[in-house]
Amino acid sequence: MVNYFDYQYPSPQAGEPFAIYTEVHHCPWNRDHQLLHIGLQGRELDWSTAPPNNLVFLIDVSGSMRAPNKLPLLQSAFKLLIQQLRPQDRVSIVVYAGAAGLVLPPTAGSASATIQAALDTLRAGGSTGGAAGIQLAYQVAKEQFIEGGNNRVILATDGDFNVGASSPQALEDLIVEKRGERIFLTVLGFGYGNLKDNRLETLADRGNGNYAFIDSEREAHKIFVRELTGTLVTIAKDVKAQVIFDPQQVRAYRLIGYENRRLAPEDFADDAIDAGELGAGHTVTALYEIIPTTPISPTRRAKPLDICPVDGLPKRYASSTRRVPPLATLNLRYKAPDGERSQLLQTTIPSPQSMGQPTERYRFAAAVAGFSLLLRDSKYRGDAKLELVSELARGSLGADPYGDRANFVKLVETYRDLGLTSSK
Repeated sequence: MVNYFDYQYPSPQAGEPFAIYTEVHHCPWNRDHQLLHIGLQGRELDWSTAPPNNLVFLIDVSGSMRAPNKLPLLQSAFKLLIQQLRPQDRVSIVVYAGAAGLVLPPTAGSASATIQAALDTLRAGGSTGGAAGIQLAYQVAKEQFIEGGNNRVILATDGDFNVGASSPQALEDLIVEKRGERIFLTVLGFGYGNLKDNRLETLADRGNGNYAFIDSEREAHKIFVRELTGTLVTIAKDVKAQVIFDPQQVRAYRLIGYENRRLAPEDFADDAIDAGELGAGHTVTALYEIIPTTPISPTRRAKPLDICPVDGLPKRYASSTRRVPPLATLNLRYKAPDGERSQLLQTTIPSPQSMGQPTERYRFAAAVAGFSLLLRDSKYRGDAKLELVSELARGSLGADPYGDRANFVKLVETYRDLGLTSSK
């Protein structure tokens, strides 16, 4: 939820793939703790000068896709993408149900009427042979491969694979095999009920791509218009972040969220270990709840948390000549989209000597995280209440050009009005 929103981070300097933003303040739901906000801002890309696209739409037309918020919404969403294509771009359409088939051979992006007409012919029915569709889509993408271009399969489905190589591991192995051909994967989920959200996200991760859920025309516009380059163009792959805290300042910490993305410490420098991708203009936001070694409120004891202790004294801190050493060191590793060796970026996070006033981006991210803790009835929710979440979010709407933050406030208030939580 935190990463759904745009926090208007500063742009990277010329030649850098991303900019790094950090901020530390009191934790809103536990005043004895601190909250570290880390943001990565990917460099923007001018769509008019972006590399040519070789796109294969891989569309699920099985019986489970009949609902209005599945195939009909999918067709409308892809038409938004088609309107953004250029003459140098190419589009193919592969469908799958009981069997896979090529509906549209490679077609120039300027032939939008032809591509839209092919989409309009699609009808839902039959079983779901997802593996056969994926194999055919990658075959078409490979045959039309553009050297130096953006070669990508866009899989659109509710994720209900039930024919063929349907086990999660078999599908993952297939995707991993194909990513070696420098063809990336975007996965789009549609519909409710039987949506296999975790499976679709895993497939996107294994395919060096991204995943998004589309439940409305508004969300389709966000993915295919507002964030077009981020959806289609990868600027860095296997992006890993490692935070090393100063044990003289931090007694323990907890990474909020990202449970399914955590890596073992030894995996950070291992280029064979797969990690996430970053699209052009995309952002990544991470939050750490911190227990400082010195109590913030001397008269109160910090509530114990089942989280990661900070042990030992890293050499970088033991040998530091600074009067006030940094709170932490942030290490980033990433590979170029066509590279196999990672590059390392390193920055320090200043110690919060005088915290001052938190920014709008900090307050809003904290509001979203606090609401998520309540939704999960987390044991870490502390003093989080819906009133606190609403107050934080309302006071940090900022410019909000598309109304995303205002919609979050409405969501919180609707949840409150429905009385779905005892943690009011």
